[in-house]
Parts: sequence; structure tokens; C-alpha cells
Amino acid sequence: MTSAVPRGSTPREADGELQGFRRVQRLAYDCAEAVAAQLRPGVTEREAARMQREWLRARGVRDWFHLPFAWFGDRTAFAGFRVPLQFFPTDRRLEPGMPFILDMAPVHRGFTADIGYSGCLGPNPLHDRLLADLGEHRELVLREVRERRSLREIYEDVDRLMARQGYANRHRAYPFGVIAHKVGRVRERRWSPHVFGFGTRALRGLASDALHGHREGWSPLWSPYHFSDHPPRPGLWAVEPHLGFRGTGAKFEELLVVTDSRDPEESAFWLDDDLPHVRRRQEERAA
Repeated sequence: MTSAVPRGSTPREADGELQGFRRVQRLAYDCAEAVAAQLRPGVTEREAARMQREWLRARGVRDWFHLPFAWFGDRTAFAGFRVPLQFFPTDRRLEPGMPFILDMAPVHRGFTADIGYSGCLGPNPLHDRLLADLGEHRELVLREVRERRSLREIYEDVDRLMARQGYANRHRAYPFGVIAHKVGRVRERRWSPHVFGFGTRALRGLASDALHGHREGWSPLWSPYHFSDHPPRPGLWAVEPHLGFRGTGAKFEELLVVTDSRDPEESAFWLDDDLPHVRRRQEERAA
């Protein structure tokens, strides 16, 4: 897995590379919106995950960082999750007023995206509140990455913000408690094997980053643990703050670009500001 932003380059110089990541991220969000529009009472998580796979495969996706997930109801807050197998789609059926999360990580033409889309089947004021409050986390992460705070410190600040808002940190339920991980280019092949739902080439890239990082004192996993006690490394990070309140969970996941530029605005920026949760926040502010 190669870095998307070569050291010493500016976002403008790297724009050709970033366009590839932006296209696949938008493709994934287009898929999420298309599938969300088709969800009806009685649809299962497995069916929603299959709908995502089929939509993306019809548009040329043949490889994955991970296959699509879908979580309904209290599973959006990872209620009772103890082992990794509980993350995989189940026969839980969607009901009116029930929250859902669609999560997918396609690789297209060698570029990787990893996105999370939160929605609800009908009105749900609590879910609306969670989505609104997620906007503060997007702003906090960008601000503190530009300040070159350590990943561990930023994670702790996200935790504190969640506590002030009255929520539980649900990304801590992910393996290693990660709020983010690095992504990069994946070499295209005709045959794209996956194991336990994860693409083997993308996993090899992450493992390679982990090995190099261990030698150099950094990690491709953004966690609350000591191995994340360093400033963000240049590259692309899939960031996913995940809020939970009792049986309701909501998150976004999108790519954050980190460079080694000394210009604060070029040192870190979200890859794309034209995404569903960003537009929603802009509309709320305008109202």
C-alpha cells in the first residue's frame, strides 16, 4: 500500500492522485445513498450488505479493503458486541423509525475508500441529534491534526467531547479501539481474494505500514494506546468517530488527507466537502 501524498508534495501537486481517491469515495457514498433509498421494513442486514456489493460490482468494483457491512437498530450502537464476528451482517430486520448504518470500503482502479453512512427509516429526533453533534467531531479532528497533536491526544479529546455531549464512544468497540486507519493505493489484479470479509492485498498493505511504522515509531492505526502517541503521518486516513446513546448509534467515515506542508490549511484537509453528512450540517447552519 503506497502513500497517496508523497513527502514534500503539496495538495496541488498531489491532486491527480487525490482525484482517484475522491472518485472512489464519492462512488461509495453514491452507493450508500442509493441503497438507503431502497431500504424498507423487513429488509435484513444481510440483504442490505448484498445490495451494496451488487451496486458497486455493477460499477466495476472488484476488490475491497473490506466487504460491505450493515447494522440496524441497537446494533448501530454495537450493543453487546464482544467478538469480531458480531460485526458481520445478520438477519436483523429493519423496522419503522429504526436507525441503520451502511459501511463499505471498495477498491476501484487501485484507489481505496472506506465510508460510513448513518440513516434512519423514518423520523427519529434522537438520531437527528446524534448526526448534528457529529459535526463538532469532524471540526475537532481537523483542527487538532493541523496543530500536529498526537493521534492519542486527539482520540482523548474526541472522547471528552463525546462525554460533554452525553454520548458513549462506540468506535472503541472496533478492533484495537481505532477511530481511524491509514489507506493507500492497492495494485490491481484480476483475482481479488478476501478473508473474513477483508481484501488480502489491502490488508497486506496495512500490515506493511504497521511493520515500517513499528521500526520508525509510528502506527497506521489511530487508537487510544501508546503506539498511537505520535503526530499524524502524511497520507490518507479513514476517520470514523462513532457516537452511541443507549440503543442508537451514528457515525460518519471519510478520508482525511495529511501532508507535511507548513501551511496549516494545506497540512491537513478533508478529501471532499461535498458528502451527505457535510451537506446536512451546512443546511442546518443555513437554517
